[in-house]
Amino acid sequence: MYIHQSVCISAQHTFPEVHLDEVVASGENKLTVIEPKYADIPLNILRRMGKAVRMGVGAAMPLVKQYPGLDGIIIGTANGGMEDCIKFLNQIIQYEEGTLTPTNFVQSTTNAVAAQIGLTAQNRQYNITHVHRGLAFENALIDAWMLLQEHPEQTILLGGLDEISSYNFNIEYLGDWYKHETVSNLDLFESRTGGSIAGEGVAMFVLNNNPEGASARIRAVKTLHTNSAEEVAAQLNLFLQAHLPGNEPTPGLMLSGENGDVRLAPYYDAAETATRDCPVARFKHLSGEYPTASAFALWLAGQIIATQQVPAHLWKTPAPQTGRIDSILIYNTYKGQQHSFMLIG
Repeated sequence: MYIHQSVCISAQHTFPEVHLDEVVASGENKLTVIEPKYADIPLNILRRMGKAVRMGVGAAMPLVKQYPGLDGIIIGTANGGMEDCIKFLNQIIQYEEGTLTPTNFVQSTTNAVAAQIGLTAQNRQYNITHVHRGLAFENALIDAWMLLQEHPEQTILLGGLDEISSYNFNIEYLGDWYKHETVSNLDLFESRTGGSIAGEGVAMFVLNNNPEGASARIRAVKTLHTNSAEEVAAQLNLFLQAHLPGNEPTPGLMLSGENGDVRLAPYYDAAETATRDCPVARFKHLSGEYPTASAFALWLAGQIIATQQVPAHLWKTPAPQTGRIDSILIYNTYKGQQHSFMLIG
């Protein structure tokens, strides 16, 4: 399965131009997206959109314009438009279940992004949203993979997105998944406490089975539920043995979802040990932590494969002095319970 085009709206300078050499600093333990002007969304529609829908449609429309005959729209999200959901629930109390504003309800459903893309593009093909917490994007990717196996001639739009809502931030903060002390993303990996910093963003991809003109290839994806670091290492070994070519003993690069949470370090350490001296880079100081951050990682891996450039701030291990990066392993865990491997190259 091949990536032909991609768009990412994030807390960094990734859209409309990509500039990753400088890192945009976080504020109050949050990395909020840098929203563009959304030139492809009519203003009368844009003003009614919640943030998650705005981000998703804004990232998708440049790709939809390039590929008007898409055969499917597949989105992964853990929460959808949670901010609008809370607004709607508050209205139920405020107006005593009387006359409510329907916009907040419509924009808050988890399938609102996929539906709005389909409506805006007048696309009546396969349209689905996967909502599986920290594996939402990976399940959307697997769905796209299965669809392209069934219909090899098709072209699919795949996306992953989540927003920071005050409700979600407070719940995760109380659950100790975000840091209680203020930590900048610039110092995230020096932190030795529990929790990470909140993030949000969207990444969209055009996928098909045609290698001609592709920017990167998705070789394999695997998901795993476990609390055991040893099981992660064992499954990663099996994954690499099954999908790495015989002449590649290790991937050219491991892109790690390490997020500054000391409780999750054993999983990432186990993955690094399993890849046997593979160079390691990290990405969550750019994106922050959110359930579909692996979509940002896939977008970043595609950028690295296409440009053969890795910004210095990404490296955890010393950067290799020579050689092309032809394959990238992405390992990510969400709360130490849901794990995923993706092999790109």
